Amino acid sequence: MITGAHVILYSKDAAADREFLRDVLDLGHVDAGDGWLIFRLPPTELAVHPTEGQPQQEFYLMCDDLDETVRQLTAKGAEADGEVTKASWGTRASIRLPSGSVLPLYQPRHPTAHG
Repeated sequence: MITGAHVILYSKDAAADREFLRDVLDLGHVDAGDGWLIFRLPPTELAVHPTEGQPQQEFYLMCDDLDETVRQLTAKGAEADGEVTKASWGTRASIRLPSGSVLPLYQPRHPTAHG
């Protein structure tokens, strides 16, 4: 039935963001034609949270050690965006893509569906 998920990031500089995903995050990829890269993501999980406002979607990249991940990414040229935030569900930080978009990262403190 369901074989995977396809996530789309809209960007004001798609070429630079694709280069960042390929070279800084080291995401494997395929070329769908004419240099259009589609990236392989690690195992993914889906959660549904209640809201009083408009429904929305969020996308986070997960890691086992957030501080080390941010350190490694900034050493490769990524720009950390804001402070590390700790919550009961995990620790969160963000990096900025070359286009200026923010990409959230988080280290869960709860059991994961793929672990």
